Amino acid sequence: MMLIFGLMLLLQTAACLDQFCRFGQSDPCYAALGHKLNLLMVLNTSKYDLKIIKRINNTKDDPVCRVKYGRMRMSECDLYNNRPEVTVINGTLIINRVIRADSGNYTLTLDRSDGTVTSGDLQVIVEAPIGSVEVSSICSSSGVMRVFCSSEGDQLLYSWTLNGDPLMDGNSSIDLDEGTDGNISCSVKNHVSHAQKTIRAKPCPGANTATVTSSVTSAVTSSTQTSECVSVVFVLVWCFQLMVLLGLLGAFHIYMRHTSGEKQEDQKVRKRRFREGHEHTAEDS
Repeated sequence: MMLIFGLMLLLQTAACLDQFCRFGQSDPCYAALGHKLNLLMVLNTSKYDLKIIKRINNTKDDPVCRVKYGRMRMSECDLYNNRPEVTVINGTLIINRVIRADSGNYTLTLDRSDGTVTSGDLQVIVEAPIGSVEVSSICSSSGVMRVFCSSEGDQLLYSWTLNGDPLMDGNSSIDLDEGTDGNISCSVKNHVSHAQKTIRAKPCPGANTATVTSSVTSAVTSSTQTSECVSVVFVLVWCFQLMVLLGLLGAFHIYMRHTSGEKQEDQKVRKRRFREGHEHTAEDS
């Protein structure tokens, strides 16, 4: 029986909103409003006289539906009277279109031919499935981007992601920085369905202007710094060139003084030799 129920759970994942439950399970059975619900009773109904009781006041007046030889005895069925969409097939009670009134606590009793009786309980909770998800955002004057998520359905749980990264869960709205830029996804789920909507969020106009201004300021600052850097380099090069020029002028001046001194010394030597030669000539005569 557990194997069959496990197979039914696998089928449930691939069968849209069809729900599969069994009498005697400990967890509540969540059914999607307007969709199909399969309640496993027994594998072979021909061996039992089944009775489904919806416990309201826990008295003999609570509504009952009897199943014998695999068929519901409509003359003894207060639960699904005048509901042709409810049937029993191969030991499974099938409700093809669940209504709100199907919510409640049920007890299934099995009367065997030997006189033994066993029973199992089940709580059924009907929830409206998720409708279409709508996501919108507004920019407030306080510098906050507020994003809203809405959908139809019962017992809705919300979760958010920004560019794939999870954000705060549990609320239908979320506040973000006004400069937020990226894909915002709102996921909505309940016990019977889930849906998701993604929008592209762009920075608020004020934040966008601030960003552009910041970029321009950054560019201007960078340009100013570059100009200052170029000016400093130019001054350093000019100073270096001036030092080289002054060094060359100094060396040239020293060279000229040295050359001038040598010429003067040569002239003195020539004059002295000239006088000495003149004096020798006079003595000879």
